[in-house]
Amino acid sequence: MPLHVSPAPAPALRSVLAALGSPAVREAHTPALRSVQGPLSPELPLPLHVLDVRDPIAPPAGSPRTRLAGWRFLIRGGDRPVAAADTVLTPGGWSFSHFFEGPYLASTERAVRQAESMATRHQPRLLSVPDLYMLTLWLHGDTEADPATGAPAPADLLIPLAPAPPGIASHLPYRVADLLPVLTLRLIPPPLLESTA
Repeated sequence: MPLHVSPAPAPALRSVLAALGSPAVREAHTPALRSVQGPLSPELPLPLHVLDVRDPIAPPAGSPRTRLAGWRFLIRGGDRPVAAADTVLTPGGWSFSHFFEGPYLASTERAVRQAESMATRHQPRLLSVPDLYMLTLWLHGDTEADPATGAPAPADLLIPLAPAPPGIASHLPYRVADLLPVLTLRLIPPPLLESTA
């Protein structure tokens, strides 16, 4: 298996386990989570990074800045993911944030299966581009890197999750060096033309 899934911080996992055993499950806006009969288990912890390609202080040469927004766990009920749980770093440490469901659950699992079939080893992460409402599975080439730090390297792969923005194919692996310029063009408006009147 070429994926090297990094363990989540223990307090993040504990916060999700505590939430699964609390009234938060019944109060969550996730019908699938509430309707599961049987045990629920958090699996596939992935660090969730946020990318802003419009960041004016981003270093040049295609090496954008990212920041760790939290850890995301797929919540499995039976043989399928039924929800996800996000954790965030607070002044008191890692804390459960919320449960949610939607198309990114199955898409994440599909992208992970794609990555497992690749010949090279990767460290899986999630990379969000909020301004495009886009989420990707980020396959980082350095499997020993700290999963909470770093930026996408030009040779890293991004697999856009479905639904992806128009014109970007879901579940097609892109090199960062190829996809990042496309995202930048979509986010940065062209300069206004000056009137010569």
